[in-house]
Amino acid sequence: MGEFEWPWEYNFPPFFTMQPHDKTREHQLKVWTDLVLKYQKHKNEAILTVNQDTPLFSNDTIKRQLSPDARLQILEELQKTGNAAPLDKKTRWEIYWYTLDEWADKIYAWVTNSGLNNTVCTLYELTNENPDEEFYGLDHGVLRKALKKLEEKRKCELFDDDLDGVKFF
Repeated sequence: MGEFEWPWEYNFPPFFTMQPHDKTREHQLKVWTDLVLKYQKHKNEAILTVNQDTPLFSNDTIKRQLSPDARLQILEELQKTGNAAPLDKKTRWEIYWYTLDEWADKIYAWVTNSGLNNTVCTLYELTNENPDEEFYGLDHGVLRKALKKLEEKRKCELFDDDLDGVKFF
């Protein structure tokens, strides 16, 4: 994993203040939502806490940070596109750099291409034994939700036992 590349806006102080002009704020939200997805993907972290100071929301070089209200506004934008969901009272969020449907499609394409239909895998095997796949290291909460999408389409069955397994069809 190389160093994260920040967009130019990250070093522009007004970027850390929500802009009052509708068109400007719309563009700003787009840049922020893209940044959150890219950053979380780069870090391979699915959980983001609104009030936690991270480099994502705090630029020490220019001594600016995004307010908790603005952070929440960005996460709510991500929720509208299916790229985030609150885990509690909107302080902890799951971030999906791919929507749950996209994750489900990626996993099922891998299952099909690997000839693993009609087999059982543990969630651990899926996320820890396939280093070349995008779902390698994926948070198990996100993985379960993606597999639920496949289960709804009758492409797998989840087992809630000690092994946390899944059978693909």
